[in-house]
Amino acid sequence: MLSRRMLTKEEEEAMGDEVEVRREDQDKINKFSRLHQRELSLVEELKAKNKEKEELDDITTELELADEEDTVPYKIGDAFFHIPLAQAQELLGISTARLEEEIGELDDKLDRIREEMTQLKVELYARFGKTINLET
Repeated sequence: MLSRRMLTKEEEEAMGDEVEVRREDQDKINKFSRLHQRELSLVEELKAKNKEKEELDDITTELELADEEDTVPYKIGDAFFHIPLAQAQELLGISTARLEEEIGELDDKLDRIREEMTQLKVELYARFGKTINLET
């Protein structure tokens, strides 16, 4: 059951004057929220890419132990092809380089988003003080 109660005098004084939320303030709050959601999705994507890179590094290490004349199964799309070891190592190197580039791009996007979020935090905390919570 909901309990309703009035604020005490101390609580009213602690709240101070309410700051009016202007249209541009609401736009900044909404932008911060969208950036935060984008940040969360990029962090998840970055975790997946790092895991994939780790797996490629493990496979590369395993292939170093294989015999030079062996053919190894290599997955391209949904199919596995038996290719020479040297070609498999070359393809793994290309895949790893591409993945490292994608990880770098994600890191850059994440840095830009976090910088923008920090700027919005500064502006919004300057306007609203303790009456707003932007901690993520």
